[in-house]
Amino acid sequence: MTSSERPQAIFIMGPTASGKTDLAIALQQHLPVELINVDSAQVYRQLDIGSAKPNKATLKVAPHRLIDIRDPLESYSAADFIADASQEMREITARGKIPLLVGGTMLYFKALLEGLSNMPSANAEIRAEIQEQADKLGWATVHEQLRAVDPETAASLHPNHSQRIQRALEVYRISGVPMSVLRRQRNLGGLAEIYAIKQIVLLPKNRKLLHDRIETRFHQMIMDGLEAEVRMLFQRGDLDENLPAIRSVGYRQIWQYLEGRCSLEDAVEKGIAATRQLAKRQITWLRNWPASCEIEVDNETGLLSVAKLVDVALKKLASAPIYTQQTENYDGVS
Repeated sequence: MTSSERPQAIFIMGPTASGKTDLAIALQQHLPVELINVDSAQVYRQLDIGSAKPNKATLKVAPHRLIDIRDPLESYSAADFIADASQEMREITARGKIPLLVGGTMLYFKALLEGLSNMPSANAEIRAEIQEQADKLGWATVHEQLRAVDPETAASLHPNHSQRIQRALEVYRISGVPMSVLRRQRNLGGLAEIYAIKQIVLLPKNRKLLHDRIETRFHQMIMDGLEAEVRMLFQRGDLDENLPAIRSVGYRQIWQYLEGRCSLEDAVEKGIAATRQLAKRQITWLRNWPASCEIEVDNETGLLSVAKLVDVALKKLASAPIYTQQTENYDGVS
């Protein structure tokens, strides 16, 4: 099937605080699109403020599929996302509309585009063992353990990438096969031959402006009640910081404050720093993203208005290349 015969889809990607959601919502006024969330924190109920989830009034005007579909006690994997997003895309296409996927979880986008190998499901016991080792010896030592069994994956990870190191070592201990090998055995997803996909990437020209916006937004989250939101989760009694939901940027740092491991002021500073690090990793991914059209979200006078972003995005979409299956292996983060 040629690209002209395939149904259309649009991806809007970018680092945190780059204005992705505002652009996606505004594009609804110009294109027959329906929105699908691609944010690994926004899939969870009760994670509203810290995940920058659109509020109820916004969601009423611009519904997002795949928001509030999991309890924080549950895990949600890239494979889960592929299954859910593929179903939502089919439904939207059947309605004669265009799926518009928006978010910053690059691993989800990559898995949906290229497919995902048949990785083993998470094993809580093995994961806890790895976490215990890390607590005693440090993640740098655990990273060396991974290097001994899967040097290819280890080489793509910084010793501070604790969540990904843990998962890679877990996969090896469950299956006896390095994650790098399993990744080459794709069998889930891979929409490049099903949809004609056009991709918009929002990127900052002035990194300091993005950093300032991240800091301002995090302080606003605190004013809006982030500490109370995390406290409510903390007081449930069935959650802990090793769960994917609680490990989300912002939530983990406030959780540590509630455990008495740091002051609220320190938690805020750590949350801002972690968000900036996340943005840096996202930008690194997106600089190498195949078949995408970049839009700079700022200029010498500051951030572009939503109206200006819409104008530029519509022009980019009119001439954007269609994504085709890639052979390169782009490593990244959620």
